[in-house]
Amino acid sequence: MDLTAAAAFLAGHARQLDRLRFALLTGTGDRTATLAALAAYRNPDGGFGWGLEPDLRSPESQPPAALHAFEVLAETGPGDAGLAGPLCDWLTSVTLHDGGLPFALPVTIPAGTSHWWIGADPTTSSLQISSAVAGQAHRAARLDPVVAGHPWLERITDFCLRTIAATERPHAHELMFSLVFLDAVHETRPEAAAQLERLGALVPSDGGIPVEGGIEGEAMHLLDLSPEPGRPLRALLDPAAVERDLDRLAALQQDDGGWIVDFDSSSAAGALEWRGYQTVWAARILLAHGRG
Repeated sequence: MDLTAAAAFLAGHARQLDRLRFALLTGTGDRTATLAALAAYRNPDGGFGWGLEPDLRSPESQPPAALHAFEVLAETGPGDAGLAGPLCDWLTSVTLHDGGLPFALPVTIPAGTSHWWIGADPTTSSLQISSAVAGQAHRAARLDPVVAGHPWLERITDFCLRTIAATERPHAHELMFSLVFLDAVHETRPEAAAQLERLGALVPSDGGIPVEGGIEGEAMHLLDLSPEPGRPLRALLDPAAVERDLDRLAALQQDDGGWIVDFDSSSAAGALEWRGYQTVWAARILLAHGRG
């Protein structure tokens, strides 16, 4: 991995938030500035929108934007500039009666937004988005008592555990986010261990899980399912296969310094922003595994 080339790509092509996240990752950043960049996507209701999820460019607060907000809060560490509590309050307000989150809320400005967000049913809970948001919230909660102690987190956690247990064979994205969620709650919810083992057995040895309806070659890989070393999920995976997947990820750095993505976006802005996001994600994973 060439970190200098990655920084140059981000400087030329990425949104400010991802440039600041990368600087934080490589030891030159400012957490206050990173939180300020995150706050630019915030709405008065405490939620986040405005394209924080690059393929959902409408301004209103949305569950998938909450996923990205919690991811940044997990990276910046303790002291969330007053963002976490109102975000959890907003999530409480849009959580459905069964404790889950809808895949997306009604989109007010559909331009540049992918059709799967526009056509989502706001009255039905989605395991995919609920486990995705909850998994990142639990990562943030490791360092932020505001998130850890908020009643919403326990409610969404109960929903995810209950729904995962009732889902025999989740599709690719449900499997990925469910595994990340179960890994995140493994230490605090004893019932997660059995479900983690059950779903872990569904992962092929090479981690290649095709995404139904995706573009040619789109798949979930081992590092998508298990991005953090030393976590409980890793005990269920072949170490040699993880090393091969690290090689695969490192090889995806392009001549311009950035990483590619293997899925379609509905706007040119979204496609470029995903490359910036993916570059930060890849660098974080590779550095965590000593591939700097």
